Amino acid sequence: MKKDIHPKYGPSIIQCACGNVIETRGVMPRVQVDICSSCHPFYTGKQKILDTAGRIDRFKKKFQDRVAVNKKSTKVMPKMPVKLKFSEDARKEKLQALKEKVKAQGK
Repeated sequence: MKKDIHPKYGPSIIQCACGNVIETRGVMPRVQVDICSSCHPFYTGKQKILDTAGRIDRFKKKFQDRVAVNKKSTKVMPKMPVKLKFSEDARKEKLQALKEKVKAQGK
């Protein structure tokens, strides 16, 4: 391992805007934060609950006259390839020609 490439790790102080001070260890000796666990609304129980039901009602009221209509696709469906049906005689002739070709090659 190379020497002197790692930062100095020592005591560190984290200060919040509310005045809370947390002592820990870290690379930076002092860290200033805006919010911490002692002043965050989620942890203090002063969390503000949003009125999502009212938002949904306003949205529905605003767009109640507009109905979504599914547009039919204008893409043309590809046609299936047509299978050529050979008569039984033509099939026998092709098979016979194939057998003769194999015999001619010596296989």
